[in-house]
Amino acid sequence: MLITRKSIPRRTFLRGAGAVLALPVLDAMTPALAADAKRPIRMSFIEVPNGIMMDKWTPATEGAGFALTPVLEPLAQFRDRMLVLSGLDQGQSKGLPFEVGGDHPRACTAWLTGAHAKMTSGADLRAGISVDQVAAREFGKYTQLASLEVGLESAEVVGACESAYGCAYYNTISWRNDTTPLPMENRPRAIFERLFGSAGTDAKARLVLRQEDRSILDAVAQDVSRLRGKLGGADRGKIDQYLEAVRDVERRIQLAEAQGDHDLPQMGGPIGISPVFSEYYKLMADLMVLAWQTDMTRVCTFQIGHEMSGRAYPEVGFGDAHHSVTHHQGDPEKIAKVIQINIFHTKMLAYYLDKLRSTADGNGSLLDHALILYGGALSDGNLHLFTDLPLLLVGGIKGGRHVRYPRGTPMGNLLLTMLDKANVPPVDRLGDSTGRLELPSA
Repeated sequence: MLITRKSIPRRTFLRGAGAVLALPVLDAMTPALAADAKRPIRMSFIEVPNGIMMDKWTPATEGAGFALTPVLEPLAQFRDRMLVLSGLDQGQSKGLPFEVGGDHPRACTAWLTGAHAKMTSGADLRAGISVDQVAAREFGKYTQLASLEVGLESAEVVGACESAYGCAYYNTISWRNDTTPLPMENRPRAIFERLFGSAGTDAKARLVLRQEDRSILDAVAQDVSRLRGKLGGADRGKIDQYLEAVRDVERRIQLAEAQGDHDLPQMGGPIGISPVFSEYYKLMADLMVLAWQTDMTRVCTFQIGHEMSGRAYPEVGFGDAHHSVTHHQGDPEKIAKVIQINIFHTKMLAYYLDKLRSTADGNGSLLDHALILYGGALSDGNLHLFTDLPLLLVGGIKGGRHVRYPRGTPMGNLLLTMLDKANVPPVDRLGDSTGRLELPSA
């Protein structure tokens, strides 16, 4: 196909028995020498709650050759792909004189918007458009979904969550505009069906497949066989890898649903959520990889937990709530637990990055053609500081450096720079940004 310049339509779907399945991006979807064609940049924004122990995050030296700190050590294999960024503030997290409390909701709201959250527990929410939605306005012209908002905690709580701040401020890091927060979806089944069931899939047929314990892949098997006969060897390999990943995700969702039905009735959580955090995280990460692999969307936001998250992490050896141990007041035992949680989170990030690196995209990988921002909306969770935030930029960049910017530099400057690197049409300003940042050149 690459030699003869034949191609198949970019928006080709596999169909059968009421099921519709999007295809991954194939070389055959573009004319000759498609493997060399310019791949789109994808963007992902990942926020962890309650701050990070900064002395265990921030490298002691700047530039190249810095020693990895305990929290960054799990990312050692991605060292050449990542920039540790210091000195950036999100000033709109600061409370105004008349505002009561609200450090957590203001922080997570300002993180990607650079805007101040209006103190309200009613419907009159106000902040600003977030960087992911600026990108989504452009990338959504070419994809079925403009963006994908993923979270690992339920957004079902409403009303006031801290002082006079509505829970809606906690439940997302993504804002479509000044008044519209976008809910983060925490149900794997809902995300799966949004990706693979929103292009005309018959809901009744899907239900029959599920009841018969069959995969959506069983329904499209004939179409798969016909398509494979038209493709070259490289594309057949991509199809096989992709279908294997879809089947694995389906199996894990079904297993989580079975566990939810029988083992943990007291949790009352949404369908398909594993009681084991690492399994839950990996399932959601795999869904985001599939979303990029099929080019269903090019923008993801991923909220690991709400600010003030009380999630416990028994996998790391204790059952204390995350938020409570961040208010350690110098207690060495609590500090040690916070560090363990921080390290656990970066281990999970390493899993996501590895999946992206191992998924082919043209002559490179999805990781080669991505910009991923990871970090916290607070630095010191004990004191609720929003200055010198923990930020990590990973992907198709010249990495291996710790870059420190002048004290008080707005984080919004980084967000504008990311949009430029993703080839989004220039934006003059985002929130309280004052310009662009210089990143190490490739």
